[in-house]
Amino acid sequence: MLETLPIASWTGPYAPEIKARALAGLEGGAVLFFPNLAFALAEKEKQFLDARVSDGKAKNISLDPSGKLQSTALTGKSAKDLAAMMARFADSTSSLVAGLLPYRDIERARTSYRPVQVKGRSQSKISDDRLLHVDAFPSRPMRGRRILRFFANVAPTSPRHWHVGEPFEDFARTFLPRVGPHMPGKSWLFDKLGVTRGRRSLYDELMLSLHDTAKLDDAFQKNSPHQKVAFPPGSCWMVFTDMVLHAAMGGEFALEQTFHLDVEQMAQPERAPIKVLERLSGKSLA
Repeated sequence: MLETLPIASWTGPYAPEIKARALAGLEGGAVLFFPNLAFALAEKEKQFLDARVSDGKAKNISLDPSGKLQSTALTGKSAKDLAAMMARFADSTSSLVAGLLPYRDIERARTSYRPVQVKGRSQSKISDDRLLHVDAFPSRPMRGRRILRFFANVAPTSPRHWHVGEPFEDFARTFLPRVGPHMPGKSWLFDKLGVTRGRRSLYDELMLSLHDTAKLDDAFQKNSPHQKVAFPPGSCWMVFTDMVLHAAMGGEFALEQTFHLDVEQMAQPERAPIKVLERLSGKSLA
């Protein structure tokens, strides 16, 4: 479940064997772990190691590619400095991904900062990241595109605790029969009302159903096979979160960068969730 890579620099060049291990592990459903790669905070950025920089209304502080900062209690120069730190992280991860992976048409999406301790956070089951799930966006239809995420633990002392679950196809075989039929017209209506940014495909509806059904299944959450992983301070990791079942169990002060890419860019496109679900369901989903 973990592919540990001895990378200590955000810029390449990276050895061909390291690049091959990274690609095979990532597309095969592993979490790429970089124990020697740290995103170091500048002295002035250490002020952001405080849960009070969040406005308390959202799980994460987000920075859009346009530069818009959301969900922070900070204003003025402090907000600009936080946005600059997050943008620097986005630039660093973009450089590493470009040097390590062969994907040449990759979209840099939102950057997020997660300063609040995961444990003790009150939220609904559907929104609770402490429950095993695959990522699916309620308002941003992906239509089969991949969700690649890069994380950094910038906490001074505490690890980031995750659970990593069973292979995606095993999970899908169990839960597909439990997903109800898609409501005709729902995707069209949500698009017209502006609930979603474009029309959801059958793939989006199915992934959302798998996400929700898994989180609401107490027996699955308790008994399904999973591995406990602790990412120490000063380490990073990267994973296709639309494929790898994961749960964030504890930790604070993590940065995350999201990337999107088309299935056709993959070395093994048959491993993509949309291809697995189309094969299992016998339907075209996007």
